[in-house]
Amino acid sequence: MVVVPEFLIKRIYQKGSLKKLDNGASLNLKNVLGPGFISGFNFVQINGVTFDKQNVKFITNGQEISGVEVSEANPVAFRLGQVGTLIMTGFQCVKEGTNKIVIEAMNPEAGKVQLSVEDTV
Repeated sequence: MVVVPEFLIKRIYQKGSLKKLDNGASLNLKNVLGPGFISGFNFVQINGVTFDKQNVKFITNGQEISGVEVSEANPVAFRLGQVGTLIMTGFQCVKEGTNKIVIEAMNPEAGKVQLSVEDTV
């Protein structure tokens, strides 16, 4: 299993991308680490509100995929330099000022990967 240092994982989040939606939130990720795959979205948490994979969509390269569809058997390629948008629905959670974000995803090589950042709206 590959271990990815936390300071590198944090670079994947695109600072300033957090947006409040009518029924949720969106944010952007950019792969700055190297070619790879996402083999699952465990959850996204914003300010303590948890969106499970049923409430998460990932849009990249013009393809929209539900969080429940992303799995070891159906991974999403995430190439170096590729940008993806996570859309979470079902809860209002984004506030003015500083927001705490935790994303837990799966990678075939590294296993469970958790990204914890703060962003301001």
